[in-house]
Amino acid sequence: MAYVYDTTNIFARILRGEIPNRTVLETEHALAFRDIAPKAPDHVLVIPKGPYVTYDHFCAEASEAEIVDFTRAVAAVVKLIGAEAHSGAKGFRAITNAGENGVQEVPHFHLHILAGRCIGPMVVTD
Repeated sequence: MAYVYDTTNIFARILRGEIPNRTVLETEHALAFRDIAPKAPDHVLVIPKGPYVTYDHFCAEASEAEIVDFTRAVAAVVKLIGAEAHSGAKGFRAITNAGENGVQEVPHFHLHILAGRCIGPMVVTD
């Protein structure tokens, strides 16, 4: 099954400059910005500029340059917000959601970086 990218999703609109954002970092292939409904003191979204729906879609179809740039952008954001676990900071959590069972709300691959407090358990079970 092919991935179908919705060009009207909010992140596509942010990338086109139709919706403002609070940019933390921009690179050739990625944009990082503050979440509008933060779940932690530092909550940054990192998105690729290409039309990728989920993380697996990005991994399968993005160019090597896009993958490297995105990955390095994540590292740069973590450093910018002072959340590097190896530097004496208390670390961060990186989350990506995919599809209905992953509770993905926007059909554009995005990585949440949450920091600034203990985020809690990985998954709460019933």
